[in-house]
Amino acid sequence: MSGSSAVLLASGLLAATLLMWRLPQLVAGATPHSGDVTVVIPARDEARNLPVLLGSIAVQRPPPRQVLVVDDDSQDETGALARAHGADVVSSDGPPEGWLGKPWACHLGTDASTGRHLVFLDADVRLAPDALGRLVATQAALAPDGLLSVQPYHEVERPYESLSAIMNLVTVLASGMGGPGERSSAVAFGPCLVTTPDALASVGGWAAVRGEIVEDVALAGAYRAAGRPVRCVAGAGAVRFRMYPDGLGSLIEGWTKNLAAGAARSAPLPTIGAVLWVCAAMSVAWEAVTSPGWLVALAWGLLATHLWVMLRRLGSFPWVTAAVFPLPVLAFTALFARSLALRALRRPVRWRGRRIDLRRGTAT
Repeated sequence: MSGSSAVLLASGLLAATLLMWRLPQLVAGATPHSGDVTVVIPARDEARNLPVLLGSIAVQRPPPRQVLVVDDDSQDETGALARAHGADVVSSDGPPEGWLGKPWACHLGTDASTGRHLVFLDADVRLAPDALGRLVATQAALAPDGLLSVQPYHEVERPYESLSAIMNLVTVLASGMGGPGERSSAVAFGPCLVTTPDALASVGGWAAVRGEIVEDVALAGAYRAAGRPVRCVAGAGAVRFRMYPDGLGSLIEGWTKNLAAGAARSAPLPTIGAVLWVCAAMSVAWEAVTSPGWLVALAWGLLATHLWVMLRRLGSFPWVTAAVFPLPVLAFTALFARSLALRALRRPVRWRGRRIDLRRGTAT
């Protein structure tokens, strides 16, 4: 193994270890919330996911004041299923000019809300029975006049879903949320956001990010620009999701939409640390092909073990995902390059049946 590869490996392992040093969690054993909570769920063609999410909300004690499902011009039974599970449905014919679908749906849900706390959940999220109380308590403790964001624990059921492993890891590393010290984050995770109506209104509401592809990261920027804190925590034990269960095509579309745009808004130092780890993994894989030997085998085992330790904190990825790390690293690299190329060439991507312009943030 070459000296430069050894230095890169050591740098990547050190950077990732520091960035995962203290992965913050939701407050444990929180007292039940007051019930004065509105849950907003933006949903487009989510008939498959909604019953499970709404079932997990139904067992919260006390229950939220409102559960609002914003039906974003769905072509399936999203609205009917939401009503059947006791949710109030806000119907939309799609976003107006200048808006993307999710910010518009969240805007409509906010306008219809009456609670003193707002919890925005993607339809593929699942809550533990005490999660709502822990979400409200954590927001009150860490960002009472700001934004709390939760990265859900990633449940993996089918082999192709493990291709998201490095994307999820890099997202967490680049956020800086697990590094030493406590600080306001430069990013947020869209699947689970907690704030108050007053705080949201003070940053311009969802209109401030109406045309943003990565509306969660842009919303974090709006809070920070207004001098309000943004805090990120991990959802293990309380908030979980299963990403892209509809197949490999949806995984490719979703990450292509998000990767390049999210990277452009991430904090520089944590992003550099995440890049170092990816480069270290690529270097070890390359050395294994070009100059195999016992030192390279040792480096492979060390990096795979390090990855496995990190992935266990983020999701239910099988151990083989870490053992064959070049495959998910290759998937990350290819999808990031695709996202960057389409953004540079001003080519649209498709998501949820809509064409999204990666440069202008418009949808048709």
